[in-house]
Amino acid sequence: MSDDRKETIDEFREAVNMTASELEDWLDTDESRSAGQKDDGGESTGHRSGRRIVTLLGKKQDDFTDDDLAHMRKVSGYVARHLAQRPSGDVTDTTWRHSLMNWGHDPTK
Repeated sequence: MSDDRKETIDEFREAVNMTASELEDWLDTDESRSAGQKDDGGESTGHRSGRRIVTLLGKKQDDFTDDDLAHMRKVSGYVARHLAQRPSGDVTDTTWRHSLMNWGHDPTK
């Protein structure tokens, strides 16, 4: 495995701290569906990404495609950027947390 591939996978695994089943359960909630910017079909970018992350979490490392790795980099970048924008106070029931959770990261864990 190339160093770039390994680094991408490691960063993704660090950024995504929710299990596939936790993320699937979260994506079924109204809070999940209401967080983030919506596309023309009414689904947010983060919600769509969350569905893809569930698929990635179920794949074997050797089966990741270049497109999968590109999405993993996108997820890691999103999580890093948004963690840097953490609001003050209790974030438990905030859109900020809900958006991050759509991308597979629960900042309260």
